[in-house]
Amino acid sequence: MTMVALLSGAGISTDSGIPDYRGPNGLWRRDPEAEKLVTYEHYMSDPEIRVRAWRMRLDGPVLRAEPNAAHLAVAEFERSGHALRVITQNVDGLHQRAGVPDRKVLELHGTARTVVCTGCRARSPMADALERVRAGEADPPCGSCGGILKSATVMFGQSLDPVVLGEAMGIAKASEVFVAVGSSLQVQPAASLAGIAAEHGARLIVMNAEPTPYDALADEIVREPIGSALPELLRRLR
Repeated sequence: MTMVALLSGAGISTDSGIPDYRGPNGLWRRDPEAEKLVTYEHYMSDPEIRVRAWRMRLDGPVLRAEPNAAHLAVAEFERSGHALRVITQNVDGLHQRAGVPDRKVLELHGTARTVVCTGCRARSPMADALERVRAGEADPPCGSCGGILKSATVMFGQSLDPVVLGEAMGIAKASEVFVAVGSSLQVQPAASLAGIAAEHGARLIVMNAEPTPYDALADEIVREPIGSALPELLRRLR
């Protein structure tokens, strides 16, 4: 059975109403100041940034988003019995909500559905923290130690969990087909997984609206809309 690894980036979730960061219409191009809200140094040092970040979480689309046709196609592919591992740069949890078992999904950048205390490391549901924001706490502290809470995501300025990254590299090396979908392949070290897979003999397929630094290594490049192109690709792979 062919081992398929799928690296998903922001582009797979845009049809669910979650904007990407670096694309032509990405969030950073429309509001460069927004990057500070997910930059660890700014977040930890500036209470006003944290207040804005909590408003962004409260008003943002991530927790309200539903899986789209691309997520559902990945889940259907997994249910059909194929060997599949999903490595995602996204923090929205939509692969799991579509039906991919949690054990098959590796979240490189963590999850926005959980909060973590930067002091005692206690974790709790994001929904609970947002209820506190709705009730009037602009920057809710940790209920256990009073420390600063943040989403359980890897912010800019933070390093990826080395255990998670090591597992991702192992998946890339073992894959026979590696599909990079909706990723600019610009953010390292996640982007390097495409190169690692190709170096170890995998058939590399890059599906992204814009050119990526790894296109030269790709066996196939797809520029069509992901919502229709990914289901078609997975049907071919089946």
